[in-house]
Amino acid sequence: MKWEENIKGFEEYLRLEKGLSQNSVNAYVNDINKLLEYLKQGNKGITPDKVKLAHLKGFLEWLNGRGVSPRTQARTISGIKSFYKYLLIEERVISDPTALLEAPKIGRKLPDVLSMEEIDQIINAIDVDKPEGQRNKAIVETLYSCGLRVSELVSLKYSNVFFDDGYVKIEGKSGKERLVPISKRAIKEIKAYLEEYRDGLRIVPEDEDIMFLNRRGKRLSRVMIFTIIKNLADKLKLTKKISPHTFRHSFATHLIEGGADLRAVQEMLGHESILTTEIYTHLDRDYLKDTINKFHPRS
Repeated sequence: MKWEENIKGFEEYLRLEKGLSQNSVNAYVNDINKLLEYLKQGNKGITPDKVKLAHLKGFLEWLNGRGVSPRTQARTISGIKSFYKYLLIEERVISDPTALLEAPKIGRKLPDVLSMEEIDQIINAIDVDKPEGQRNKAIVETLYSCGLRVSELVSLKYSNVFFDDGYVKIEGKSGKERLVPISKRAIKEIKAYLEEYRDGLRIVPEDEDIMFLNRRGKRLSRVMIFTIIKNLADKLKLTKKISPHTFRHSFATHLIEGGADLRAVQEMLGHESILTTEIYTHLDRDYLKDTINKFHPRS
C-alpha cells in the first residue's frame, strides 16, 4: 500500500466528490506530506495502513518541537483525519488511527476589524492618477461592500454584476452560488474603472468575462490583491494586521453591530455553518451592558 497512490486518490476525492478548490486540495495534501516527512525519519517503509495512534502522537510532539502553533497543529490534524476518513470509505484501511487523536486546544482568535474611518483612509490613500488607481479603488470598495473572499474577488465575472438591480452573483466554495447586494458607491467605482481602465485593455480570450484585470488584460492573482492592500496599509502606517480578508471581517462585523440578522449575514458571507458567522458577534462590553439595560425586564 503506497502513500503516493493513496494521496492521489485523496486529491481526486476532495476535488471531484467534495468539490473543493485546488487551493484547499493543496492544503490537505500538504498536511499528509508533513506526516509522511515525520514518518520517514524514524519509521522507514511504514505504509498508511500501518500508522498507529502512537505514531500520530509522536507526530504532534514533532510539530510542537518545530515551533508549529497550536492552531496550525489543529488544522494539520484535521487534514489527516479527513485522509483516513477517505481511506475508510474506500476500504483501504480497516481501522482509523486518528479516532482517538486529540488536537491541541485553541482559543477562538478574533480577526482585526477596520473602523469606517480607517476604511475611508485606505480608499482615500489610493492614487487615482496612476493607471491602475481607479481599478484598485473599485477593488477595495467591492471587497468591503460585498464581504468577498479574495478568491471570489479575482474570479468575479463581469456578467455576474447586475448594476441596475444592485447585486452580484458570487461563485463561492465548492461551486456554491449566492447573491450579495452591492452598494451604490461600489457600483460607481466599478463603472469608473470600466470606463477609465478596463475598456481600453486588450483582454485575453479566457478572461473576457473577468471583472478585475491587470494591464496585460489578464485576471489578477490572489498575491496581487494582497500586495495592493499591504502597500496601502504601509502607506498609512496602520498598526493593525491588514489583508484582503480584513475587509470581509469588517463587512460582517459592521452589519452585526448595526443590528443585522445573523442568518442574513451568514447567507451573504456564504458560510455553511452559522457557528462560523458567530465569531463576528464580538461586541464590546458597553454595548452588551446597554442592551441588557434597555431590553431586560428586570433592568
